Amino acid sequence: MKRQRGMSSLGLVLLIMLLGSVMLSGLNQRQQTHHLRVVSESRALRTMAEAQSAMEWGRVQPWQSRPAVQCRQAHARDWRACLRIFDDQTLLLIAASGGHTLWRLGAVENDLVTFSRHGWSDFCPFTGEALCQLP
Repeated sequence: MKRQRGMSSLGLVLLIMLLGSVMLSGLNQRQQTHHLRVVSESRALRTMAEAQSAMEWGRVQPWQSRPAVQCRQAHARDWRACLRIFDDQTLLLIAASGGHTLWRLGAVENDLVTFSRHGWSDFCPFTGEALCQLP
């Protein structure tokens, strides 16, 4: 019998350790990517919820039937809501918070501002881009 010096066993152990290290590095990189995606999605959901809150805040404000363009700013938050009343007595409520903007249609009936029951929209209902911008 030949005497083994243990070099092949040591080489095998080092190879297994190297493969394990490469696998752990790959898993760590994947976990970091997933973490960044989750943080980004959470931030987007939070800002969208803020915009929805701004829309609801704007909806319950005591708007007048004149002037044609009115704006309100929430002092405690970064919310802004503007109301545009058109010649045919339809209206558009524009609410924004944190870079997100939402729109809601409505009408002026008997000098009262009423909003559509169908809720807000995350895209402008008009083709004219200028009508959909906050003044």
